[in-house]
Amino acid sequence: MSKPLFFTKMHGLGNDFIVLDNTAGKLSFSQNEIKQLCTRHTGIGADQLLLIEKSDKPECDFYYRIYNADGSLAEQCGNGARCVAKYVYTQGLSVKPSLTWQTKKGTMVTKRLTENTYEVEMGAPVFTPANIPFQMSERLSHYTLDIEGQSYLGGAVSFGNPHFVMKVDDIQQAPVVSVGAAINASTYFPQGVNVGFMQIVSPSHIKLRVYERGVGETKACGSGACAAVTIAVLQGDCQGPVTVDLLGGQLLIDCASDFASVKMVGEAAHVYQGQR
Repeated sequence: MSKPLFFTKMHGLGNDFIVLDNTAGKLSFSQNEIKQLCTRHTGIGADQLLLIEKSDKPECDFYYRIYNADGSLAEQCGNGARCVAKYVYTQGLSVKPSLTWQTKKGTMVTKRLTENTYEVEMGAPVFTPANIPFQMSERLSHYTLDIEGQSYLGGAVSFGNPHFVMKVDDIQQAPVVSVGAAINASTYFPQGVNVGFMQIVSPSHIKLRVYERGVGETKACGSGACAAVTIAVLQGDCQGPVTVDLLGGQLLIDCASDFASVKMVGEAAHVYQGQR
């Protein structure tokens, strides 16, 4: 990072990002450099570093690359997806109202609804344990994890990144950091896992807190909200469009009853531009 780095700081419901235009393909970072950039007291500060790059697939407009604050590579970030979509329009990289993005684990589509509101088509959820990946022999709607003498009941799903979602009576009292870290570090999830703590308010409303692997608890997690609603639908607790209350604000998640697709609608915000 000897040369000046021009960046944009953005957030989706408080889930904050460093966004970079790498369509010229000249930017590369070591894991330690990413950690330095994302450190809040001595760097720019962010939950994730997002790079917008050229795609090698003709059907895709851009490649969406995601790094966690610890420098590890992530497969998906729903809140970040809304932010990179907004970035593309504000920076004049495209004027198309709908964009198709290549990601590490597939493709997704973003649609601009208003200047600050975007819909993300997250694709179909993956329930097969081997494809999450999740060390269980068969697909179930409920799993019990036995970790260090404690049992945790929840559902597992992937949206390109793995999620384990548990129901709690009150998210304010949920041990998000301690239990989230324990499940993420367990042998059940060989690539780690994002852990959601979900409070069912009604069939169309839930509250959610998420421990994200490589980051810790965040103000919001878009793919985590999609995972929570999907598990709630699978387990018979929710149906139709569901409002999700996160620490940073609300998302609207629509999970098809046949699980063919999941759509997320929420805001994306520009914070500032800078040079480092």
